[in-house]
Amino acid sequence: MTLVKPFRALRPRPEHAADVVAPPYDVVDTDEARALARGKPYSFLHVSRPEIDLPEDTDPYSDRVYAQGAANLERLVVNGVLVRDDAPSFYVYRMRVADHVQTGVACVASVRAYEENRIRKHELTRPDKETDRVRNIDALNAQTGPVLCAYRGNEKLRALLADAARGAPLLDVDGPQDVRHTIWRVADPTAVARLERELDALGRLYIADGHHRSAAAARIAQARRKGIAASPDASHEYFLTVAFPHDEMRILAYNRVVADLNGMTPQAFIERVGSVFDVTPARAAVVPDAPGTFGLYVGGRWYELHLPREALPDDPVERLDVSLLQDRINAPLLGIDDPRTNPRIAFVGGIRGVLELERLVDGGRAAAAFSLHPTTMEQLMAVADAERLMPPKSTWFEPKLADGLLSHVLD
Repeated sequence: MTLVKPFRALRPRPEHAADVVAPPYDVVDTDEARALARGKPYSFLHVSRPEIDLPEDTDPYSDRVYAQGAANLERLVVNGVLVRDDAPSFYVYRMRVADHVQTGVACVASVRAYEENRIRKHELTRPDKETDRVRNIDALNAQTGPVLCAYRGNEKLRALLADAARGAPLLDVDGPQDVRHTIWRVADPTAVARLERELDALGRLYIADGHHRSAAAARIAQARRKGIAASPDASHEYFLTVAFPHDEMRILAYNRVVADLNGMTPQAFIERVGSVFDVTPARAAVVPDAPGTFGLYVGGRWYELHLPREALPDDPVERLDVSLLQDRINAPLLGIDDPRTNPRIAFVGGIRGVLELERLVDGGRAAAAFSLHPTTMEQLMAVADAERLMPPKSTWFEPKLADGLLSHVLD
């Protein structure tokens, strides 16, 4: 059983790619999806967020919604907007935004390898979100949202992908957030076999983003193994993924804001924090440049918090900056026991910048804000290799894969 294999992608014709490409289903809400898809009948949001085509009071988890998504996907196929490649292929997938470029490979990854922890995870999933993806895949009979994976940088594989990307691309389109998505198809049997060998030799992949999609794919496979289609090579035994070398991926900080100071004044809070961290007033917004360093914005001022390297724990989870903040400030000083469920804490993706933290505090929507250093890919892989889980909202990957460019049909 190989780690990954090629597949026959369902994808837009090149002339329709710009009309189809859409943001991932889980980064927009229903209202945002409806606005983005207005006047765009080919937008993949009609498949990934099909409630936008139903009355506004429709329950997004109703049977009607999943049926609407299946009908919308079929319409795109029947109208020739989407076509399916005739032979199993790998797809070189490049994302470019500003001066950042990362080049990986789109393929389908083994559910068995996922179950055996050769495809490693680092997050818990929420049952309701997981079930939503199960019903989506089942209704569409396809996986339309790729799982973002990472592998340890490999120069031989990097060279193979660079060589495959020398010719004219299959798709080249601007997607959301000014990300350029460029895809080359690798269909030559010799090149496919070479890529499959090198990818399998990696031994493992790491899920970066898409834990609910991969967990849902495993549940679909487990259910379909009981039927007449049971086969280790069946399409439901694999899930759609795009894997990138870890040293080309970019993680942004996932900052925090808190609603109140647990009864303390800003000055009293700063004094309490000073018993745990070195605290230095800052003249400008603090963007931490190293692990163990934090920015605190409270009372209209920025402070830099620093924890000496020798004070960092050895445990791969406890030494994460998100853990240090939770274990040394949020829980003991602010009484925020469980960041998954406590309504007094909120999370702000680093793409919004530290000025968004100032805006939230100055506008009275938060009492204090913390800027963090991004979790590194090395830290993520260390946690996954230890078979541990990260705290919630530990990573914000940017750029993000697009929906609609490559889908995996379950035959």
